[in-house]
Amino acid sequence: MESLFALILMIVFLAFVFDFINGFHDTANTIATSVSTRALRPRAAIILAGTMNFTGALTFTGVAQTISKGIIDPFTIQDETIGLIVVMAALISAVIWNLATWILGIPSSSSHAIIGSLAGAGVSAMGFGALNYTGFIDIFEALIFSPIAAITLGFIIMKVFTFVFRNFSLVKTNRRFRLFQVFTAALQSFAHGTNDAQKTMGIITMALVSSHYLDKVEIPLWVRVTSGVAMAMGTSVGGWRIIKTVGTKIMKIEPINGAAADLSSAAIIFGFTSIHFPVSTTHVITSSILGVGAAERVRGVNWGVAINIIITWVITLPMTALLSFLIFRFLIWIL
Repeated sequence: MESLFALILMIVFLAFVFDFINGFHDTANTIATSVSTRALRPRAAIILAGTMNFTGALTFTGVAQTISKGIIDPFTIQDETIGLIVVMAALISAVIWNLATWILGIPSSSSHAIIGSLAGAGVSAMGFGALNYTGFIDIFEALIFSPIAAITLGFIIMKVFTFVFRNFSLVKTNRRFRLFQVFTAALQSFAHGTNDAQKTMGIITMALVSSHYLDKVEIPLWVRVTSGVAMAMGTSVGGWRIIKTVGTKIMKIEPINGAAADLSSAAIIFGFTSIHFPVSTTHVITSSILGVGAAERVRGVNWGVAINIIITWVITLPMTALLSFLIFRFLIWIL
């Protein structure tokens, strides 16, 4: 029992490390457009994002429940120690991947990283029969469909804005949308908290259920609060490498198209959160910017950067699955 408790403490620590990294890795995306258009100063944007992320994290739990049982059902794991090592291997793998992509300045998906890592560690421990295929396919479909929806909605919202404000002064329009971006940045950061912070909550809950500290998938209050705090703290560190890629390298962002991108991505994230599906906020936000850029001028989008980001999206699931597969074998060998 003491060894199980020690493993759980290690998992909780690793989960908070993952959440902290997620804060400066992914949350940078939520404020990239408002910082690049100077709607918000960097310090103010970070404080706003951290506060709204924490608030969003405490508001919903549906995504956390999906993560805790949608990929691997913790009730099917017979050996308590094996279940905890699966979770530990997945967290180590996701942390390594997030740090590597952050160092390179690539806005990869923390969602893909943790989902791929859970699947790889589960297969390493119990074979392919460990996967909850119905839940895994549903989650995978949400990860694929959400960026497509974001591109489409970003394109539509930008077209609507262009039509409605076609006769307005460009200077006045930008000034008003720069103010509006304060609201859209807050909304997007709140949406991010409702989805991304819950992945850590789901991981911790999965560990508690597989070790029989919980007898049902219910997110304890202390898990919700501490996960929200860890992400908010990560946000306070910032993520300027990611901000530079998302906010400047994909396209030239003005206040009007920055607001359109923020609105479309927040709407998509909220929509999937409401039906309890995790999405990649990185995918959604970047796709919204691509859709907005295409609505204005297709050639104005740096599709080379977009293609590099897409390649990273595609390889994240299999690479993190392989990495966690190997990490699980290593942990079994040393523990």
